[in-house]
Amino acid sequence: MRDMFWPGPAHPDDETRHWLARVEKVAPVLVQHREQAEQERMTPPDVIDALREQNIHRMWVSPAFGGGGVSVRTGSAVLQALARIDASVAWQMGVQGVIGRMSDYLPEQTAGRMFRESDGLVVGGINPSGHAEAVPGGYRVRGRWSFASGSTHADWLVCASLVTETSAAGEVAAGSKANSSAPAPPTTRMMFVPRDAVRFTDDWFTIGLRGTGSVSFTVDDLFVPEEHTVDGGLLRRLPAARPSRGYPIAYYDFGPFTTASTALGIAQDALSAFPGLAVSAVPARGTETLASSHTVQAGLARAAALVRAGELLLDDAAGHASARLIGGEKLSALIRLAATAAGENTLKAVDTLHGLAGTRALGAAGRLDRCFRDIHTVVAHITLAPTNFEMVGSYLLGGSLLMRR
Repeated sequence: MRDMFWPGPAHPDDETRHWLARVEKVAPVLVQHREQAEQERMTPPDVIDALREQNIHRMWVSPAFGGGGVSVRTGSAVLQALARIDASVAWQMGVQGVIGRMSDYLPEQTAGRMFRESDGLVVGGINPSGHAEAVPGGYRVRGRWSFASGSTHADWLVCASLVTETSAAGEVAAGSKANSSAPAPPTTRMMFVPRDAVRFTDDWFTIGLRGTGSVSFTVDDLFVPEEHTVDGGLLRRLPAARPSRGYPIAYYDFGPFTTASTALGIAQDALSAFPGLAVSAVPARGTETLASSHTVQAGLARAAALVRAGELLLDDAAGHASARLIGGEKLSALIRLAATAAGENTLKAVDTLHGLAGTRALGAAGRLDRCFRDIHTVVAHITLAPTNFEMVGSYLLGGSLLMRR
């Protein structure tokens, strides 16, 4: 049996090697607490402390705000390496990584307070399920947000909200403009609130990514100052140039890298686990091991090809994001296409391996079972949804690149 999985980046630079070494340092802690996280449905504090000690939770934050400022490629490699050990940890670091990108949009003083002066996670809900009323000096916010991965260890939570404005006559209009014959569509604003201002609901019961603690939280009529908010309409554009800016890359172009990287790490783990099972397992009433089956051999090779193709697609997109040779909708389309294809490939690869293993993959504590459960949860995320193919296809046919129809 040849252990070709996983070769890692083809040409890792010094930065990538340095940060992968940080993952190696925390790996024993992740392995030690992995099962506990599954049972308790949240990552234990010891794991988060180990990650914070290596500054992995701030790897995609500007050095001006205490972050690592690593490249997109390096961050992707780190998430893949974490996911090969514990997908729930990789997912939370990915969520922290992408929400950390809002530090380039927040006022510098606020960003420094949240990311440099505090070492807790900054996570929350970016689906605008809350409502905010514009008031002098800020907003009054209320609402409920779901899937707040990592919120157990958060100091700050972002609450995406639709903004309403109150007229002098007391009438409320969503995103209204003076002298307009029809109200404008509601605007979205990202509100950052301290952890102690929210109420959590323990509702994270799922088949995969069990250790992420992705519970819901509620905010009731809370005042949020203007400087603790970001205009959601800016997040599809590059953050304004300033000395502290970490990346000339739009916020929404980061998200697909985090989810796709986690999916790739899960599939890589499945590929590593399968050969050891195949060489020792003999099917019921069979006389030869799974490894001797031509069907199994071909299936494993096809799964490896799917995962490798996903890696190369995502790495190519990361290179374009860093080189800035293209930008705007062209870059966004390339990233979404690569990430969605990687998600589709990894799902098919893990499903193939799980099927080939038969009943030997069904043990709840087994690696293949965990990979199967985790990958199906990861690819349900909007950044990997098959509808992204529709949006990119429409763009390739001359239309605008829509977030959703």
